[in-house]
Amino acid sequence: MQLSAEVLDRGPRRLAREVTATAPGFTPSADEPASWSGIYFMTPVDAGLSAYDIAIPTPSGPAPAWRIGRSDSQSTRWAIHIHGLGSPRAGTLRGVQVTTELGYTSLVVSYRNDSEGPRRGTGRSTLGATEVDDVDAAIQYAIDQGARRVVLFGWSMGAQVALQLAARPRYGRLIAGLVLESPVLDWVATIKANCARAGLPAAAGLLAIPWLTSPLLARAIGLPGTIPLGDLDWIARAQELAAPTLILHGTNDGSAPSALSRELAVLRPDLVQLEIFDSDHTMTWNSDRERWRSTVAAWLTAKVTAD
Repeated sequence: MQLSAEVLDRGPRRLAREVTATAPGFTPSADEPASWSGIYFMTPVDAGLSAYDIAIPTPSGPAPAWRIGRSDSQSTRWAIHIHGLGSPRAGTLRGVQVTTELGYTSLVVSYRNDSEGPRRGTGRSTLGATEVDDVDAAIQYAIDQGARRVVLFGWSMGAQVALQLAARPRYGRLIAGLVLESPVLDWVATIKANCARAGLPAAAGLLAIPWLTSPLLARAIGLPGTIPLGDLDWIARAQELAAPTLILHGTNDGSAPSALSRELAVLRPDLVQLEIFDSDHTMTWNSDRERWRSTVAAWLTAKVTAD
């Protein structure tokens, strides 16, 4: 949905602007509630990208993906774009524009239980713990298509997936870098932050932890098994970080605390470059797209070895 720049009315904690354009099939009506997201392009065409649909064979079944780049390209540099929890894969198209301009072939992937990928079990998310295997299959697809250097773009929970993949020994020489947007680096801290955002005591988040880590309670809420939260704590695992990493994070992020990104940058200054924006969760591109684009492009050019 696109709004006019002109403010038509002001009220207590409100602004009124005219709706000037909407996505196909979306017709908002007066007084209809809505919420904002950082998603700017709904399709590759909206982002000015040429793409075709493929299906990645994953352990969960065929997972839809967009392959973006010339179909006859022999590029050995690939970028795999991994969306976050509750977000469609279209949200990552903001980053695909940059990699396309630099000559990368891109995969914009889906994974189990994300509403676009295959459904598995009860459809519950495992916070990246099992979704990682579906994205692993996307890396194998890229290798089979000639990839020799891969950059992983992880958005929010997608950063969790990217970090797990980069830590796998077999990808030590393949994964050339990570670009992490508003990363979830520690689920316990993230759950507590979201409780605080909802007006609850941050300590209330601790009540949720047994439901994720106890076999009996995990099964009761439809999880396929327990979630190894300790394995998903990248502050504790900072010394395992092996790939050059660019983190883009907003100071106003109420979902994934930016303080954790600062901490990781302090722990691993040899590998981590942190760029802070005045924005909310996954909104850094939206807050200053030119800075976002130029920062990512410069980092990729400097840190990822050319073919």
